[in-house]
Amino acid sequence: MSEDSIPLLQEFPGLSAKEVAMQQQVHGYNRGGKSPNQALELIIDIFKEPMIILLLVACSIYFVLSEWSEAFTMLGAILFVAGISLFQDYRSQRAVKALQQITMTKAKVVRNNALIEIPSDEIVVGDTAVIGEGDLIPADMQMLTDFDLAVNEALLTGESTDVVKQRGDLLYQGTMALRGYAYARVSAIGTKTRLAAIEHSLGTVRQAETPLQAQVRKFVRLMVIAGSLAFLLVWGYKSWETGSIIHGLLHGLTMAMSVIPEEIPVAMTTFLALGAYRLLKIHIIARQPQSVETLGSATVICVDKTGTLTKNLMQVARTWDAETSKITDFNAHPEYSPVLEYAMWSSERSPFDPMETSIHQWYSTLAQNDERTGATMLKDFPLAGSPPVMTHLFDLPDRGIITAIKGGLETVLKRSNVSATIEAEAWAVSRKFASQGFRVLGVGKGIWNQDQLPEKPEEMTFTFLGIIAFSDPPETHIPGVIQSFHEAGVQVKMITGDYLETAQSVASTVGIPHLVTLTGLQLQSMNDQSLSEAVQKTSVFARIYPEAKLRIVQALRAVGEVVAMTGDGVNDAPALKAADIGVAMGKRGTEVAKGAAGLVLSDDDLAHMVDAIYLGRRIHANLKKAIRYIISIHIPIISLIVLNQFIPFLPETLFSPVHVIFLELIMGPTCSIIYENEPTSKQELKQPTRQRRNASLLQGKPLTITILQGLLITLACVIAGYWADQKGYHETLQRT
Repeated sequence: MSEDSIPLLQEFPGLSAKEVAMQQQVHGYNRGGKSPNQALELIIDIFKEPMIILLLVACSIYFVLSEWSEAFTMLGAILFVAGISLFQDYRSQRAVKALQQITMTKAKVVRNNALIEIPSDEIVVGDTAVIGEGDLIPADMQMLTDFDLAVNEALLTGESTDVVKQRGDLLYQGTMALRGYAYARVSAIGTKTRLAAIEHSLGTVRQAETPLQAQVRKFVRLMVIAGSLAFLLVWGYKSWETGSIIHGLLHGLTMAMSVIPEEIPVAMTTFLALGAYRLLKIHIIARQPQSVETLGSATVICVDKTGTLTKNLMQVARTWDAETSKITDFNAHPEYSPVLEYAMWSSERSPFDPMETSIHQWYSTLAQNDERTGATMLKDFPLAGSPPVMTHLFDLPDRGIITAIKGGLETVLKRSNVSATIEAEAWAVSRKFASQGFRVLGVGKGIWNQDQLPEKPEEMTFTFLGIIAFSDPPETHIPGVIQSFHEAGVQVKMITGDYLETAQSVASTVGIPHLVTLTGLQLQSMNDQSLSEAVQKTSVFARIYPEAKLRIVQALRAVGEVVAMTGDGVNDAPALKAADIGVAMGKRGTEVAKGAAGLVLSDDDLAHMVDAIYLGRRIHANLKKAIRYIISIHIPIISLIVLNQFIPFLPETLFSPVHVIFLELIMGPTCSIIYENEPTSKQELKQPTRQRRNASLLQGKPLTITILQGLLITLACVIAGYWADQKGYHETLQRT
């Protein structure tokens, strides 16, 4: 974010500490509202559960029959089950609150004539906020300045086109600043914002289901239908057999409770919650719980080069002067040149980007006359174009108005007066630098003699000065990380905006195969079908513009791959959102990227993703085991309830609702705890857990084994019942 900070801070001094406290008393904090009846709504939801309804009916019948011990036992079971649900919700709310604190966005505000950064929930009405590229707007506010701010308001309008804002325009909470910057006065916070009003009118939007969640929901719904039919059949038959509708109803309830696998959704929620906790311990924040399960299915991970594979410590390494054809090695003999100077003028005045920081450092070291102090920035054209460039206009006391451009070599050459010979030499030098792993930028200069400042950067023509190249070595542990991904059966694909030669050099160093590559220019000429075929064989994508990342992710998903995508910038957000697993960088990632992702790497270390994928596979495998266990236990319960009508040595009333609920209260928590901690075989961990949304929960060999296990348990119970009958034991002891 560029800013001529001193004049702006003098013009907008911001609130004092006393004024902030006063505004907080009047308007409160910048937080979303909660339903006043939230607890009541939760209790109502709990008592809508099929199992709770069955328990209530059974409890009522026992009270009517004056069977007090059973009645109070059932009442205790109801309170116990409801209490567990309430406790789980309380724990979930605490976890969500803790997660919100971890992922809390920051807001830049001016207070007491100083620019400070605060948690976004502490911003107050009347605050002077500073909004820059990549920021999520923290509250509703009105523009005070106009510095080419463009905002994406798709969250509110559904339109993805950039909206250019001017002085006096409104900025809305939750929208995204794409480029430029602005000072704005906060007008509404919390429940008074436009976003809060929309959320209130629409209610909560249900999150998309993972394949396993869809399979579980489908299976449980089927069992509820089966349980309802079984209830009606048994109720009718037993009422006719015993001549008592009430006793027939108890038998029907027993059958229904044995059929409905209420423990499965509970187990799944428990597994995902514990999985999110385990991810947090390895520095990964799960913003969307379903991402925990999806992790195990990942078959491809798309990664950026800079900062993900490399150290993101960009340092000036070389310059090439187009006029003299001289290459300067900054690691050996650094020298001042116009290329370095105008690279500085086209950088941020207070740089935060490592490349621009290095440029300013070398300029400070090598320039005999530092002209930055007396310079006044007149116009700041933020990073834009394909490939993007940055353009600035400065008024220098002794030189008039100068213009400077820095960025993608193609765009800089296109906007410069340059001969064919110089252009050919520039491309040759660019390829040479790129093959050495350097990041390459073109640099140009100009003079502005007109009275009116340009409205668009395309209005200016430049003199091409040369090339500046930066070194950014790969992280030392990344080759091992790439190898670990390959061993886990996950393909690694590099997607970068750098030149192909640079990408290939880094790929060779870290161990990414690059026999087949694809550039942004080649991608533009492909239709969706051709791209879908190409992405399967390609491991290195170079000179890729932001909009092309989305096409790559969509093409990979179209051919059946489960895609994890890393990103940190504003323009990465669409691809992060489209991926099965979006992974944002916690340290250098923009709030927009974090908002679009399901996972956040809090320390930006890609190595944690290997552990996360293995954890996802373990969770998936153990959850399937827990589900198989639950089903295999339900089979003998159902079978024995049916068989005792036909086998004379079994007790006439083998199970009552009290017995069934007792078994399920033990079964649910124990299987969740035991199976969640169970180690998984190396073979299971090495293979992605491919899932289809429309597939059955259990099929093939696992289904056969589960049924056989249930039938064996049934047989063992029948044999035990026969033995107890031969011994002449009482019905109660036989049941035990």
